[in-house]
Amino acid sequence: MSLRIKTQVWVAFALCGVIPACHCGPKHGYLSQAHLRTQQMYLQNRQLAAERDGYSQSLAALGDEKTRLDQQNQALKANLDLANQRLNNLASSNEQLEQKYKNILASSRDNPLTNDQIKKFEGLRNKYPEFEFDPETGVSKFNADLLFASGSDQVTPKYQQILQEFAAIINAPDAKHLKVLVVGHTDDKPISKQPTANRHPTNWHLSTNRADAVVLTLRKAGVTEGRMGAAGYSMHQPVTPNANDAARQKNRRVEIFVLAPDASIAGIDDGHMQR
Repeated sequence: MSLRIKTQVWVAFALCGVIPACHCGPKHGYLSQAHLRTQQMYLQNRQLAAERDGYSQSLAALGDEKTRLDQQNQALKANLDLANQRLNNLASSNEQLEQKYKNILASSRDNPLTNDQIKKFEGLRNKYPEFEFDPETGVSKFNADLLFASGSDQVTPKYQQILQEFAAIINAPDAKHLKVLVVGHTDDKPISKQPTANRHPTNWHLSTNRADAVVLTLRKAGVTEGRMGAAGYSMHQPVTPNANDAARQKNRRVEIFVLAPDASIAGIDDGHMQR
C-alpha cells in the first residue's frame, strides 16, 4: 500500500474514533440531569415527609389538648351543677326562712291576725284590687277618691259591699276579740269649694268625718261599736310628699287597723299610721 493510501486510511479511522466520542457526550449530559432531578425529588420527598411528621405530631398534640379541654369542661360542668344545686338549696332555705318570718309577724303583737284570717283578707284583696292589704301588719287601705265622691263623706255603694265583706271577716268567731281603728287622711290642699266647706270646714273635719262614715258602715254590717274607734289626721300623715296630683291622690286615703284586744289606740306610733 502506498503511503498516500495509508495516510487516508489512518485519517478515516481517526475520524471514526472522533465521531463515536462526540455521540456519547450528550447522553452523559442527560444522565447527569436525570440524576440531579432524582436527587432533588428525593430531598423534596424527605422535606414533605418531615412536614407530614410535623403535622402528625401537631394533630396528635391537638387531640391531646382536645381531650384535656373535654375533661376540663366536664369538671367545670360538674362544678356548675353543684353550684346550681347549692343555689337551689339556698333559695329553698330562704323561702322557708321568709315563711317563718311571716309566721312570726303574723303572731306578733303588731299583727294580731292568724294565718287563716290573713288568707281571708288576701282573698278580699284579690277580689277587689282597689282594696289594699298588708299581710305583715294587718293594715287595710282604701283610696278616699274611690271610697267617697269628691268632697263627700258618704261611702259609695261599691265600697259598702267591700266593707260588708270586711266586717264578715272581723265578725267571724275566731276574730270577734279583735278591735278596729279607722283613720282618715287628706292631702295638703285646703277646702276650697263652698258646698264642701259647709259640711267640712277644714281637712280635719273631712278626715274625721270620713273615718266616722266607715265606722258607721261597719256598724251597720254588724261590727259592735265597742270594738271600733275613729281618728282623723288631716294632711299631717302623708305617705308621699304632696308634689303633684298623683301623690295627693295617694295621700287621700282611709286606713283600717286591726288591733289586738289589749292594744292601746293612743300608743300607735307614727310609723304604723303611715303604713
